Amino acid sequence: AVERLIEMGLALGCSISSWNRFARKNYFYPDLPKNYQISQYEEPVATTGKFSFFSSNEKKTVGITRIHLEEDAASNIHEGDFSLIDFNRAGMPLMELVTEPVMHDAKTAGDFARELQLLLRYLGASEASMEKGQMRLEANVSISKDETLGTKVEVKNINSFRALEKTIEYEIKRQIEVLEAGEKI
Repeated sequence: AVERLIEMGLALGCSISSWNRFARKNYFYPDLPKNYQISQYEEPVATTGKFSFFSSNEKKTVGITRIHLEEDAASNIHEGDFSLIDFNRAGMPLMELVTEPVMHDAKTAGDFARELQLLLRYLGASEASMEKGQMRLEANVSISKDETLGTKVEVKNINSFRALEKTIEYEIKRQIEVLEAGEKI
């Protein structure tokens, strides 16, 4: 997992740290058997890279904040009035890539994710099959009238490119309506 992460970091022009560590996140995880997660969030392996791709026939470049390892959580399955937890993937290494907040529309985010999947497959870092849960997406959406960031809303564990785009479009529309009504996000 560390070698695949380093390869990914090098492919994205990241700085590779000679020092990193895992730390315990200090909040409850009901879908991990030990109730907490370990992560390299604060001292990651790879930082400050960039990824260029085409979206709407225009070259886009997205800054990579960091790539780090953490342990995956269990899979939650919601059935009617109850939920099940499949612990089979809990504790497995998970590579998380965090971008700079520079994507301004759903299509760009979707194109970024599609190209990232191709890179993961090309490098052999992962099959990145969304159907098998090998690649999941998270969208952070914030609305503002200028380049400052508004209050961020994070949508987690999105399992398709189409769902990512629809989620972002919905959240942009929702936040605009909330702010225009004079309310806070």
